[in-house]
Amino acid sequence: MSYQHPIEPEFGWYMPTRGDGPYIGVKPERVVDTAYLIRVAQAVEEAGYTFALIPTGGECADAWIIGATLAAHTKTFKPLVAMRPGLIAPGLAARIGATLDEATGGRALINIVTGSSPEDMRSMGDPLAFDKDARYERTLEYIKIVRQLWINSHGAPSERALAEHADANAIEPVNVNGKYFTIEGGVSYPPTVQRPHPPFYFGGSSTAAKRTAAEIADVYLMWAEPLDWIKEQIAEVEQYREELKRDQGVDRTIRYGLRAQVVIRETEEEAWEAARSIISKVDPQVKEQQAVRHAGALSIGQQRQNQVREQAAANDYVIGPNFWAGLSIIRGGGAMAFVGTPDQVADRLIEYVDIGISSFILSGYPNLEEASISGRSLIPAVRRKLAERSKTAAFAHE
Repeated sequence: MSYQHPIEPEFGWYMPTRGDGPYIGVKPERVVDTAYLIRVAQAVEEAGYTFALIPTGGECADAWIIGATLAAHTKTFKPLVAMRPGLIAPGLAARIGATLDEATGGRALINIVTGSSPEDMRSMGDPLAFDKDARYERTLEYIKIVRQLWINSHGAPSERALAEHADANAIEPVNVNGKYFTIEGGVSYPPTVQRPHPPFYFGGSSTAAKRTAAEIADVYLMWAEPLDWIKEQIAEVEQYREELKRDQGVDRTIRYGLRAQVVIRETEEEAWEAARSIISKVDPQVKEQQAVRHAGALSIGQQRQNQVREQAAANDYVIGPNFWAGLSIIRGGGAMAFVGTPDQVADRLIEYVDIGISSFILSGYPNLEEASISGRSLIPAVRRKLAERSKTAAFAHE
């Protein structure tokens, strides 16, 4: 009897374009310029990570230019860059993305960012800064256009083109008269190296986000939460995926990803000491300011992070074995951390693999050193444990 191996998880890191250092809640100790980011990207690649998320919004440098620069100084490193519907036209976004994919030999990964804070979106000129549901509706229309432009760039001929004996490699133009975008004779050059197109990573915890994910996400990303919470989120997206199949006949495959922090040391005691050190220099006033900011967040994802932190507050923010919410008193977004030895954290990550997670985007403080520490110890531990389990299961099925 043959044995079906599960999807081997992929591991990505994070590029600290806003600053880096061993502490949060204080001014970053290190100047993060292009030279520093190149060092981080090269360390990420050498440590065994296959890609890295390049953040966007706020005080971040442009993800596309940083991604292209880092790819030029690495060999296998894949930049996960932000595509922001509404800020640039979809036809231009498709061409930029295809160019990055061609220039990097097929290493482009696309992170769909529907929005950040309303203030950030307003400062960028987004007319839908305060209309979340409309932004997701626009995102769906936008990404469908980009996707079709990329698919058509490979020259798949239409039935009409074949009937007229047209060039089989001719690109079928894309025409769209939508609610938000109009495209007439749209084409994208060059063709993407990856087929049918570079994968789309997409996150968002609202109902509108999950419905959108069912139609366009190749990888649906979530900030780390307790296992049961993540299982519920996956189930919701799967429900919308099944509805799409039933109502439109579109049967898509979606992978699931987790964004988290890691603190890996040789002993558990050293790991917890290192984790608590990250927030050891926080001024009480800064802590209070962040609490107010988090409490007023409109993001459903941030509200869920707040709930996890509040539930763990009485236990020194320990959520469960090797799982800690302490960084979230300062850091927004994916602040939950896995803390422990390589084997301990590997066991925790495998628990998420077992419920459907196949993509991990990790980070630590400072990102340069922590990429090397975690990549050289945690990734091999996860792969070893999964291989041993697969081997045992294969024997059991013989």
